[in-house]
Amino acid sequence: MSLKSERRGIHVDQSELLCKKGCGYYGNPGWQGFCSKCWREEYQKASPISRQVSIETDRVSKDFCDFLKTYHKPGQEIYKQCKLFLEAMHHKRDLSIEEQSEYTQDFYQNVADKLHARWKVSPEKVEMAMDQIEKYIMTRLYKYVFCPETTEDEKKDLAVQKRIRALHWVTPQMLCVPVNEEIPEVSDVVVKAITDIIEMDSKRVPRDKLACITSCSKHIFTAIRTTKNEPASADDFLPTLIYIVLKGNPPRLQSNIQYITRFCNPSRLMTGEDGYYFTNLCCAVAFIEKLDAQSLNLSQEDFDRYMSGQASPKKQEPESWSADMCVGVRQMYRNLDLLSQLNERQERIVSEAKKLERDLIDWTDGVAKEVQEIVEKYPLEIKPPNPALAAIDSENVENDKLPPPLQPQVYAG
Repeated sequence: MSLKSERRGIHVDQSELLCKKGCGYYGNPGWQGFCSKCWREEYQKASPISRQVSIETDRVSKDFCDFLKTYHKPGQEIYKQCKLFLEAMHHKRDLSIEEQSEYTQDFYQNVADKLHARWKVSPEKVEMAMDQIEKYIMTRLYKYVFCPETTEDEKKDLAVQKRIRALHWVTPQMLCVPVNEEIPEVSDVVVKAITDIIEMDSKRVPRDKLACITSCSKHIFTAIRTTKNEPASADDFLPTLIYIVLKGNPPRLQSNIQYITRFCNPSRLMTGEDGYYFTNLCCAVAFIEKLDAQSLNLSQEDFDRYMSGQASPKKQEPESWSADMCVGVRQMYRNLDLLSQLNERQERIVSEAKKLERDLIDWTDGVAKEVQEIVEKYPLEIKPPNPALAAIDSENVENDKLPPPLQPQVYAG
């Protein structure tokens, strides 16, 4: 087979790579065949309702329309009100996020009141309708109102994330968490709880984010109940939730909390298990932000050392290991204990080295001071050199009375 025929299957005509608007630049499938410049122009001209939307948005729209068909005439009015609301929100993007939130909450309340008063819809069907309305409008508004640049949400996210990283040393015992992760069933449930709280950030609808929080909380109650062999109490729940948040360090935690607070259906936050679990999550985050030595029953000195990384809490001692603990876990604890001992030894060595350095500096300064004092007390005097001695057989101009030098005498034999 020739090289030409081998390449025929992957050949792409250059005209297919260009912007379909004919501007001469290369297009991109992500921009529907337009170049970046033409895509921005087309995107700005389109209305917020008729814009090209993602597959998820298309699916949500179809589900919403199918749902409204069961409401007949009220459904048509609901769809009309939602379209008007989205158009209005498009023109309100220059407003603060608090004003947009207030406008959204008013819209929720007005639609719910109309369903109750005008169309006499049952409370159960009103709740179902409000959930679908929230899903429909927030799927479209998500990228504009979640963590907007005009707020400090991102700054708060980074601060909380940094704070949680600094608290990586906090143990369940310090928080009085009634969960034993050495039990395989409990360990699996804890992992599921952490997964749920992390997954919250991937959701776009406030109700779906709340569902992740609720699922996480139910897993926490399961872990407590499995460990204690008795029903879990509310007093056990909050410390365990704090521990799960510290262990999972969920991304954009503050942004998600603010997003739910601003744009979730208010009736869902005010009552029910979703509202209860969300309130506990807010309390857990507030506790983490203000956590101090007293909160963990530690001395301020130990707390500061742990926070700075100079030391770590003592790990579980071998005597307290359960008989059924697996070999891998035992070895892990031994390694952790060894690392802790090595860390303490390193701290002592560094401390002694710094002390030696200070002593050497003090000794050098002392010697220099003593030398300076001696030099000042006995200053160095430089005297001129002594004159050179004259040769013995040279002429002595100062004393000519000396006898002449002896001359050799020759005697005849």
